[in-house]
Amino acid sequence: MMETVVGSEYSFCRAGELGKRTELFQAKFRVAFIVSLLMPVLCSASTDSLAQLKRLLDRLQKHYQQTTSFSAKFHEEIAPAGGTKREREGMVYYRKPGRMRWEFEGDDKETIVSDGRLLYSYQPDLNQVIETPLEQAFKSSSAAAFLLGIGNVQRDFDASVPKTPPADGLRHVVLVPKSGGDTIEMGLDPTTLDLRTLLLTDALGDMTELMFSDLKNGASIDDKTFAFVAPAGADIVKAPQQPNSP
Repeated sequence: MMETVVGSEYSFCRAGELGKRTELFQAKFRVAFIVSLLMPVLCSASTDSLAQLKRLLDRLQKHYQQTTSFSAKFHEEIAPAGGTKREREGMVYYRKPGRMRWEFEGDDKETIVSDGRLLYSYQPDLNQVIETPLEQAFKSSSAAAFLLGIGNVQRDFDASVPKTPPADGLRHVVLVPKSGGDTIEMGLDPTTLDLRTLLLTDALGDMTELMFSDLKNGASIDDKTFAFVAPAGADIVKAPQQPNSP
């Protein structure tokens, strides 16, 4: 096993790669806490007016506070601005506070794990692990707060209904972090209001869309799911610890 600290002479050229991978961490963990917010609280909510939207946000907050874990299947479509679209699928597991596991299958396999303290991203084709302290993996403090179980929907996000929603037959709600970060758009079944799609758009116009199925709220998940053990011979790339803000 080779261990590297990003910022050293050996690994300086990898700093850009670490930044890109950190952006992926942010998107995936935001997806997870939004899923925990929305499943299955939307069975009777409406977003036709500001008053109804506020009631919906109150229900989301209550559900978020009551949600301790979930698992789900997902299909992911990534569309970089001006780039080539790619697709993946797999399973996601979540448990408060701050524990998560994403397993991506297919030709572009990847495993991302949070044990509540550190994030690990492992790509088998490179046999490389990028290790990042949990709180450093987010641009937005609101995203970290939700993952750690202390978030507040109306305090941390601006919520709205799109003026021109996609013509896909779904109802859409948009959340924008007040402290900055990806725009999150949720597509809801018009009859049941189940969460069907989740679209994240960053400042560069890169989009990540996920479609969920077989969601199990309150799932019993073994501790081992969130324990990451690096494969034999893997190159470990560590992000340096950042000093605490004064």
